[in-house]
Amino acid sequence: METIVIIVFLAGYLAITLEHNLKIDKLIPALAMMAILWAIIALAHLDVFEVNAQLKELEPTHIDEILLHHLGKTAEILVFLLGAMTIVEIIDYFDGFATIKGYIKTRSKRKLLWIFSILAFILSAIIDNLTATIVLVTILQKVIRDRNTRLWFAGLIIINANAGGAWSPIGDVTTTMLWIAEKVEAGSLVTRVLVPSIFCTIVPTLIASRFKVFSGEIETDLEGSIEAPKSKFGPTMLYLGLGSIVFVPFFKTITHLPPYVGMMLSLAIVATFAEIYSNAKFSISSAIDEDHHESAHHSPVHTALTKIELPSILFFLGILLAVAALESLGYLFNYAESLNEAIPQTDIVVMLLGVGSAVIDNVPLVAASMGMFSEPMDHPLWHFIAYSAGTGGSMLIIGSAAGVVAMGMEKIDFFWYLRKIAWLALAGFLAGAIVFILMRDFMF
Repeated sequence: METIVIIVFLAGYLAITLEHNLKIDKLIPALAMMAILWAIIALAHLDVFEVNAQLKELEPTHIDEILLHHLGKTAEILVFLLGAMTIVEIIDYFDGFATIKGYIKTRSKRKLLWIFSILAFILSAIIDNLTATIVLVTILQKVIRDRNTRLWFAGLIIINANAGGAWSPIGDVTTTMLWIAEKVEAGSLVTRVLVPSIFCTIVPTLIASRFKVFSGEIETDLEGSIEAPKSKFGPTMLYLGLGSIVFVPFFKTITHLPPYVGMMLSLAIVATFAEIYSNAKFSISSAIDEDHHESAHHSPVHTALTKIELPSILFFLGILLAVAALESLGYLFNYAESLNEAIPQTDIVVMLLGVGSAVIDNVPLVAASMGMFSEPMDHPLWHFIAYSAGTGGSMLIIGSAAGVVAMGMEKIDFFWYLRKIAWLALAGFLAGAIVFILMRDFMF
């Protein structure tokens, strides 16, 4: 029966990896895999266990109890993500991200590269790397006419957005998973992963800034290409929305409540101001804009809820509960024991995990690692996993959500990225990993 379980999981995993080749959304195999695995466990009356982190052993439990336990842990992540996604969509409803375009005043390609890199690094830590990439590539398309130049900028945005998301508990789904599962504490994650992530950004950006493609000035009229926000409330909603998301880790620290509670409070605050502003008069451009034509007559919160990435939520539901099935059967725990015996050096294992995240979705990889290892909260292992899984995906354009969305928006060729950008991502990844290890061994 163990063979059947592994085959089902690998088949589902392969279908997720080949999403673009099969033309099947990855949520479908994820949900099917999850349902089939738990059905096998139930029909075959397989023993299920819960990992005791303190004793480092498996404790027998009942299937209903363990399934409800994993569903509760998964729901915490999904509710948190729903709140964050809704806040981001409310900001976009008021065209708040157009405010960021005002920071772009230079024509120098080299200066623009650093501006976009810094914006990607900071924004992704607040609104997650996927959304930050969408916002910045959209701005990029309005600023730079030459497509070849835009491709290089987009490649560096992917690297820096992933680096920025790795050190923040709200910057990437994987760091959010580790934070909500109480594997890492927000303050220690920032303290120990921020500097390695900065090196992961600086090294490839510094190398790329010496390339000929980033010399000279861009051929565009910046003032003509940068549109003003379509709503006068855009800047206010941008700062309010970003501030409310940043508030969540502080709320958890003060109240010791799960992060999704703080996110719901933040959403309530942002939604309140959104409703108030929606009753005020919009600018003429907003009233005639196609995207805002209907939403001007309806609740901005309801409009935002219709635009959130529900397929992503269902994918996370499927993959997290599928991995939970393997964890409950004790397979991940036993696999970790075998892996530690085969490769005693944990740093190598974690770095291989980072390289693997370039090929395989990092969400299930991190979910699996949470079941494989039983180290206590804030152990350096979890911080290194957060860094590696978050930044390793940059080595292939299909290795991260940021890469996939940039690939779609700019029609970036897989092999072009492999030839031009992958080695820069690898250089940044290795630089950050070395810095992390040095800091861990000599500072903490």
